[in-house]
Amino acid sequence: MAPAGDDLAQLLALFDLENPEPDLYVGVHPRQVGPRTFGGQLLAQGVVAAGRSLARGNPPVHALHAHFIRGGDVSKPLEYRVSRLRDGRSFANRQITVTQEGEVVFVMLVAFQDNAAGLEHAVPSPEVPYPEELPPLGEHFRGYEDRIAMFIDALHPIDIRFANDPAWKAKETGERLENNRVWMRTDGHMPDDPLLHVAAMCYASDTTVLDSVITTHGLSWGVDRLFAATVNHSMWFHREFRFDEWMLYATESPVAAGSRGMGTGRFFRRDGVQVTTVVQEALIKYFPPR
Repeated sequence: MAPAGDDLAQLLALFDLENPEPDLYVGVHPRQVGPRTFGGQLLAQGVVAAGRSLARGNPPVHALHAHFIRGGDVSKPLEYRVSRLRDGRSFANRQITVTQEGEVVFVMLVAFQDNAAGLEHAVPSPEVPYPEELPPLGEHFRGYEDRIAMFIDALHPIDIRFANDPAWKAKETGERLENNRVWMRTDGHMPDDPLLHVAAMCYASDTTVLDSVITTHGLSWGVDRLFAATVNHSMWFHREFRFDEWMLYATESPVAAGSRGMGTGRFFRRDGVQVTTVVQEALIKYFPPR
């Protein structure tokens, strides 16, 4: 794998939270920002804050459940306050409350639990081409620079390989996609700390999980007049993994109603083993052309 690029270095720097006092962590934004704090950044920094509050050798991350309260001011730092709800031998629970100038931006519960032997089963991994057979994300941008500039100009610490057409290309061909299949890994080698691999997956999980909400209707980000804001996001971590190795992110949308759309996703290792489940709900508004 190639050495970590500048964007990945920026991502790892985002995970290096300041700890000015017990149970308080402070995070900053990257150089490339949108109009509000990227949800994946809040998820990633929040899980790092929760994990850093545990003693060394404590159980790994098992689940997280997050609610997005405000958009987040990208010109100001984020304060992550950790509430220690439980510390046990095999279990631990933390609540993370993120504020800016006294206003709550984001709240998340993080559960930690030891992995133990027991019943095992999982749905099979979808059959798609391997990532080496697929073009890098940059090739999908060509010819669309004027329509999806916000995506092109964003931070790209994750190597993304679409196994199907991305939304903007499917829109052009008139194709409606009820699911999306995307290979992902960090764009370079990661440190061995398992918490950082969880944080990187949290960050990446917020990138394509809602695509199927709009591609089911033949729509595309950056092309159609769409507004989206994440309402809540949950993840369950079933097995340990490295996120600098290829993962298939298989997503679909089971329902959209009440101006909200839900996306569900599953991360599979290259050997077909499911490691994580994701569910996200967002406010999504579509403004058809008149």
